[in-house]
Amino acid sequence: MFVCLQMEGADGAAVPPSLADRSHRSSISSMCARSVDVLVYLIDDTVVQLSVDSLMSVTVHELHRIVRDALQLPECAMEVFTLWLISPLLEVQLKPKHQPYKVCRQWQELLLRFTDCQEDEIMQDEPSLQFRRNVFFPKRRELQIENEAVLRLLYEEAKFNILEGRYPCDVEDCEQLGALVCRLQLGPYDQDQHTACALKEKLEAFLPAHLCRRGHSLLTALWKRGAKQPAYEQGLLQAYQTVREEAACDEPEALRQHYRAYLQRCHQLPYYGCAFFYGEIDKPAQGFLHRGGRKAVSVAISLEGVYVMDSKEKHVLLGLRFQELSWDHTYPDEEEEHILWLEFDGENEGILVNKLLKIYSKQAELMSGLIEYCLELNVAAEASALENSTLQSPTLPPLASKQRPKLRRQNSVVCSRIQHLATIDYIEDGKEIKRVKPKRTASFFTRQFSHGAASYSAVQAPAESLEQG
Repeated sequence: MFVCLQMEGADGAAVPPSLADRSHRSSISSMCARSVDVLVYLIDDTVVQLSVDSLMSVTVHELHRIVRDALQLPECAMEVFTLWLISPLLEVQLKPKHQPYKVCRQWQELLLRFTDCQEDEIMQDEPSLQFRRNVFFPKRRELQIENEAVLRLLYEEAKFNILEGRYPCDVEDCEQLGALVCRLQLGPYDQDQHTACALKEKLEAFLPAHLCRRGHSLLTALWKRGAKQPAYEQGLLQAYQTVREEAACDEPEALRQHYRAYLQRCHQLPYYGCAFFYGEIDKPAQGFLHRGGRKAVSVAISLEGVYVMDSKEKHVLLGLRFQELSWDHTYPDEEEEHILWLEFDGENEGILVNKLLKIYSKQAELMSGLIEYCLELNVAAEASALENSTLQSPTLPPLASKQRPKLRRQNSVVCSRIQHLATIDYIEDGKEIKRVKPKRTASFFTRQFSHGAASYSAVQAPAESLEQG
């Protein structure tokens, strides 16, 4: 018996193995009736072929250990990585107790429940079993890793997310990251071999695809006729020339250093290591007729917070740490659609208000569950850290109260663009909750991060602001 899980190709489409290949492998594995060949894919589409007994009952934890042994990874890989079921329609991180075979059998039910795909798309979709980074592994622990194979797997996944535009990144940072990819793939810089023309031929291997494609469409060419298009290969070449090389270290140690340098730069992105979900938000009303419509977004959730990104423009629309938000989700019997609600502080014509953002998505339940679990992990981690510090130092100074920082509004793709959001604003005047054009404080939601002074609290507006409103 042979079980083949399709892999996700470079263009995002599922690429099944050939019939000849499937037949050949099936005949080989049939020699052992209890043994089943299972394909597990790495992020770069490398295939790990495993022979598994009792496939129908094997758990993720057991299969993970088989993968780790096959790749000869150290014990720490059990925490760093886990198994995912991936298709172009849905991505699911499996729990250690899950049985991958049974989840695969339920895949169509999951697609019906958590996606808006057409029936024919659902019937044709088949997931691949992939070995990826664990969303719940703290990124601060990554840089303590010394094993080259583990660092390389983390690097490959970070590079994939950068090149696919899943991690929005400023051009300057893209060039610095691309320069490290050049060094790792092409070796140390050589002025005779590594020219701008040579890099331009392979630009999409080093820089995000949306940067490489800009300026190539007919519409863009007509709109910006006569304007000089940016030559990203020049910036990439200059960054490549500045990649530091330690003279005393050998190549394996140099590779470790460059993997770590790539990860360190990616760690500066607040959504590094996130799980991704998809949905839509309302566009702000525009024009005389106040026409709005909806915008496609991706929602990235990590141990640190929630980030809403414009799927087309590849920039952040809203980034919130858990201390800065409250949330809830509603079902179709309460609203017309599945909705994830995010509530946060903001301003409306100089008045401090609470803002509500509606994210329409059939994955709202998954997002809400992940937020809640991340908060539980954070509270447990803080309690453990506090207990350890108390054992070391019995008397601790009282915690100083912190006021939540206002969200920055800059040109960086990493910074929030609240002006691009259609939110519901509200405020409390001491007697009742009232809207603020559509005007509305006391939080709608009880689900929020609650830990001492850092907890989310509704905006209390000064009296003079209310009088002006």
